[in-house]
This record gives sequence, structure tokens and C-alpha cells, in this order.
Amino acid sequence: MIREAMLYERQEGGRVRCHLCSHRCRISDSRFGFCGVRQNRGGTLYTHVYGEVIAADVDPVEKKPLYHFLPGTTTYSIATVGCNFRCGFCQNWTISQAPQEKEETIGGTPISPGEIVDNALDRGCRSISFTYTEPTIFFEYAHDTARLAHEHGLPTIFVSNGYMTEEALAAIHPWLDACNIDLKSFRDRFYRTTCKARLKPVLDTIERIGKSDIWMELTTLVVPGLNDSPEELRDIARFIAAINPGIPWHIIRFFPAYHTDQTEATPVEKLREAYRIGVSEGLYHVYLGNVPGESADVVCPRCSRIVVERRRGGTAPEIHVDRGRCAFCGRHIGGVFSPGARPAADP
Repeated sequence: MIREAMLYERQEGGRVRCHLCSHRCRISDSRFGFCGVRQNRGGTLYTHVYGEVIAADVDPVEKKPLYHFLPGTTTYSIATVGCNFRCGFCQNWTISQAPQEKEETIGGTPISPGEIVDNALDRGCRSISFTYTEPTIFFEYAHDTARLAHEHGLPTIFVSNGYMTEEALAAIHPWLDACNIDLKSFRDRFYRTTCKARLKPVLDTIERIGKSDIWMELTTLVVPGLNDSPEELRDIARFIAAINPGIPWHIIRFFPAYHTDQTEATPVEKLREAYRIGVSEGLYHVYLGNVPGESADVVCPRCSRIVVERRRGGTAPEIHVDRGRCAFCGRHIGGVFSPGARPAADP
């Protein structure tokens, strides 16, 4: 469905400027922005993906990954086509890069915000996630769905590259409960060459969310030869610790994909090195992803007891958090561990 976009301004000569993401595209009449799904038509900016779902599924919330947000629950996950990055290692490139890779009409399966909420409730999901592609580029759809979800008691989640503007974050803030932000690198050169973006806007978003009441976890996909130096991993860990050492950091193993299909998978020892760096820099919660057998348990930073034990075999986790505190020693544990609780960061 084509609908007028949010967060743009009209300019001279029939151009518009989009203020949704940090590209802040200036778009001439009939042209699309960098995301490939927002078009200027006669001085009005339109989104082409409102209600056009390209992927919808029920996922464990841990898959986002979120380990400190409603553990053991499922989340109804949706996406449209498009993205405002061009990452050569994208795992979901067939849908995120669809407007650039294919000469066809932008589209998907029409599903209204009300139907999304109904689907989530019917399937017993405890939240709705905007994920798989970048939710910022289908912002209007996510915004309306999130508002309606809150009316029905469903929290909402963004899985994002963090390139949204301050204005976009302010607009979604009342309806957003949690997010996982990809911090892909700590080098601007990496963002410019690999993602066709910049580092600073991502860091700014992380800092803003870190000061808000939105629960946040961070992810870094470690790609051999691109962002895996000990110096860069230490810079990332120090940045996180400076905001709050209780922000969970997910270090994810890369597997060959898209334009990096000739790159080797990340050696597991490199991820273990990153884990040690994170812990040495004072981070309380560091997790390894895409590594079989790695623990997804949440451990109390004070007494080292397991407060969220995720058993193998798909059974519900055993949670030892009482009103946001470790049931063994009473220390506050950052996250949301029961429905209706507000996010609270580690002290």
C-alpha cells in the first residue's frame, strides 16, 4: 500500500528531504530515497511498503537476540522489503536488498496493523518484533502497529541498525519497549565502505536509547578481516561500558553470505577472544551467538548465580528474578523479566 510518509519536509523545486534515517535523503520528483521504498511524487513523500509484509513468523524472543527481555516467550516477527544499508555480508539480503537487486514492483502480502496484532495474540505471542530487515524504512507501518499493540498489552521490539534519526526515535519512543541494535564496527571507514553509511549516527542512537526507558541489547557480527581486530573489539566494549556495563553484548559468528560468500566463517576462538575482551572491560553480560553449545544463561554480576537458566530441548527457562532483583543476593538485574514490568538498566 502506498501512503504518505512521516518525517519529511518539502523543499524548493519540488524536492523533499526525508528525516527518517540519518541519510536524510534529498529526493527529486519521482525519485526514491536510498532505502528504495520511499518516493517523492509531486513534492509529497510516499512509502511503498505500508502493510506490505514480506516475512512474518513466530520466533523465540531470544532469536532477536534479546536475552533479558521476557525470557522464554515468543514474539510475532514481521518485515517489509528494503533497507537503508548495503552490507555485503547481509544474512537477509534477498528481502533487505530486494528494491536494489530486482526489477519488479515493490510489494508483499497486504496485512493491516490490526491483523498483525490479532495474529500475534492468536499465536500466543507476548510481543511484536519489527525485524529481518531494517524497521526504520517501514516506520509508518511499525509506528501504527506498535501503537495498536500497546492498546492490547503487547510490547514491541525493534531489531535495527541504529541509523534512525533523533526525530524518528522520539516518534516511536512511546510505543517501543525493547530493541537490539547492530553495532557492526567501531570504524567509520567500515561503515562507509561496507554499509554505505556512517558510524557516528549509530553511536548517537545507542547513547540516546541508553538514556531512555527502552530496554537495549547490542549485537556485533564478527567478520574475519573486516572488524575482528582485538583493538576494535576492545573499542566496542569500552564504548558499551561507558554507557552502562549492564548492556548485554551479543558477539555473533559470521557465516559466508551474499557478497562475502568467499569469506571464511569466524573462527570460534576469535569469538572467545572477543568475549574475554568484553569481560575484561567490565561488561556484565557477554554472549556468543551461532556457536553450538554456548550458554544463553543470564548470570548475576554480584553472586555469579544463574538467574535465567535456559534449558536445552526447548523447555521454558527457569527464572530466578524477583521484581527485577536476583532471587539469591538481591542485586538488581537489568532487563524485563515479567509482563508489564518497565525496563530498568543495571546500576
